[in-house]
Amino acid sequence: MDSVELILKHFTELNRIQVEQLSDAGYLYSGWNKKINLVSRKDIGNLYLHHILHSLSIARLVSFREGSRILDAGTGGGFPGLPLAILFPGSFFFLADSIAKKIHALKQIVSALKLKNAFPVQTRVENINDRFDFITGRAVAPLSKFVDLVAGTISGHNINTLSNGILYLKGDDFVQESSVPVIKEAIPYPIQTWFPYPFFKGKYVVYIRIYPDAE
Repeated sequence: MDSVELILKHFTELNRIQVEQLSDAGYLYSGWNKKINLVSRKDIGNLYLHHILHSLSIARLVSFREGSRILDAGTGGGFPGLPLAILFPGSFFFLADSIAKKIHALKQIVSALKLKNAFPVQTRVENINDRFDFITGRAVAPLSKFVDLVAGTISGHNINTLSNGILYLKGDDFVQESSVPVIKEAIPYPIQTWFPYPFFKGKYVVYIRIYPDAE
């Protein structure tokens, strides 16, 4: 069952607009994926399980409060940032990637979905000077390198129950990286605990609290 019904099974509180946005996302991604690989063309048939539900696993760890600012660094096809923007309309999601054609496609998808809180921007992460409550990412770089790239963009002002930091979607290779000093304090949360599907075996939401310098 790879459809919006899969999401509704786990997120029963969604309103009509959110359901429509998630449903329309399937058609939009299928159309755009014929022009540009937003997700692997072999994997577009698993959009809801492998990409949208995977992205929304972050929502099982933190429910972003209104006004929260989240940077989805190296967003690629818009994951995990775009599904999270649908789920949390009161928060602001900045979808950053250096590849112009992907950002162009994301702008069209965001516009078609009438998302007012998602902002695709073409830029390299290291060129971002703004501050955010959380940084999300998926398959952007080895976690230690990702931390080095984005740690300086974390705000020191906390408004969520979870302290500001990094929320990274990671596979089994997290275990191999966990000896790197910069991520020794990372906490892995197994996604299969929330979503009991074979695809999520060995996949985690990795949380790293960041203690920024005084702003």
